[in-house]
Amino acid sequence: MTGDHLAIEVSHLTKRYGAVTAVRDLSFTVEPGVVTGFLGPNGAGKTTTMRMLTGLVSPTSGTATIGGQPYRRLARPSSVVGAVFDANAFHPGHSARAHLRIYAAMGGYPDGRVTELLNLLGLADAADRRTRGFSTGMRQRLNLATALLGDPRVLLLDEPSNGLDPEGMSWLRGFLRRLADEGRTVLISSHVLSEVQQLVDDVVVIRRGELVAAGPWSRLAGPPAVLVTSPDADLLAAALAAGPGAGTRTAAPRVEPVGPGRLRVSGLDAPGVADLAAAHGLRVHELATENTSLEQLFLHLTTDRAATPCTS
Repeated sequence: MTGDHLAIEVSHLTKRYGAVTAVRDLSFTVEPGVVTGFLGPNGAGKTTTMRMLTGLVSPTSGTATIGGQPYRRLARPSSVVGAVFDANAFHPGHSARAHLRIYAAMGGYPDGRVTELLNLLGLADAADRRTRGFSTGMRQRLNLATALLGDPRVLLLDEPSNGLDPEGMSWLRGFLRRLADEGRTVLISSHVLSEVQQLVDDVVVIRRGELVAAGPWSRLAGPPAVLVTSPDADLLAAALAAGPGAGTRTAAPRVEPVGPGRLRVSGLDAPGVADLAAAHGLRVHELATENTSLEQLFLHLTTDRAATPCTS
């Protein structure tokens, strides 16, 4: 381990259950200082992979390390890794304070850390209420408090946004962003892609246990497309498809009709489209930039027609 900046490294990880291969030859790195989204359809192998990272599941082959060490070799694991895999991992008859005290005692952490986390996670007013009456959002906060007892540099969170209302989602985004800004390594799995898009810097996307993409999600999504509205759409499409002209090395943009008089242009920015239309004397009524959403990228990567694995 190097200082407090601990990367997660997964190398050729495979897990088989009899004839079923849950994870197949999976390799990726999660860097400190960023929030990384671990994405994939249901049954893709996300939870199995995260459980292999924490030693709860033994791999068939390959390695999973945190700061260069497998989880089982960490001297005090809860001070290095905080993990949340179960939204109901506490006794319904215990109060939030009692729950945290039990886990603090198990980890060798002082009671003062319990009070600190109750305040930090916004649970101080509910600290002595039994958890059976907690809302889903309060349960998520208590799970996070439990994971943070050892002030770990690495966080593994499985669906931490489940059940949160808009205010709770906003709070979670800010909270995890602050943790990453402190140099911590944050890996979250989630199926709420619209929220993940506002939170993550990088993504790791798997499908049927195999990697299909890894890297900064905005870079994987590529440059934005341009939506064009024109009464001369057919002529403009032909001019765009003809490319920039002979003797240049610039490829022609990709043009896709998206409705009457409307085109989606990829590979050329809005000023370029406007200049080309003007050069051909063609009318343009509207130009708009369209960024690829994380949901669009996810669906593209995880459908049966998805391309071969890519990293960026």
